[in-house]
Amino acid sequence: MHWILGIALTAAAFVILKKWGALSPEKKKDAVWKIALVAGGALLLFMVLTGRVHVLTAAVAALIPLLRKLPGLLSLVPRVKEHLGPGSHGPRQGRQQGPVDRSMMTRSEACEVLGVAPGCGEDEIVAAHRRLIQKLHPDRGGNDYLAAKINEARDVLLHELHA
Repeated sequence: MHWILGIALTAAAFVILKKWGALSPEKKKDAVWKIALVAGGALLLFMVLTGRVHVLTAAVAALIPLLRKLPGLLSLVPRVKEHLGPGSHGPRQGRQQGPVDRSMMTRSEACEVLGVAPGCGEDEIVAAHRRLIQKLHPDRGGNDYLAAKINEARDVLLHELHA
């Protein structure tokens, strides 16, 4: 049985070293970090399973590599607050219920919403609309109200161009 494990480890080492030689220096650095994290995680798991480390200590140790991601996660806080909305006690469920305010906005308001100049052409309006809706669409973390306002601004400006 031990010789089967030895052969498997030798084959794994051979494959890893062969792939290691083909990596660029930047990819080698990334690979070293990944190997260190996986080895550390395996060691931590082994120590928890054998009773040498308490589970809570292991959980804290497992969270340490995630601290690098903390600034990126904190940047999402305003989006979470936006989804909760004022006076809400939890996240909204599903799409916004009720009618969306469909009052006609003025041309200057529409230009301000899309961030275009008052004398802009159709191509600029379409490009500005596409850029904003990709950022603020409800399926991508935006909300129904902003998407409706962006669409309304596009409709107002395009309607005036074609009228």
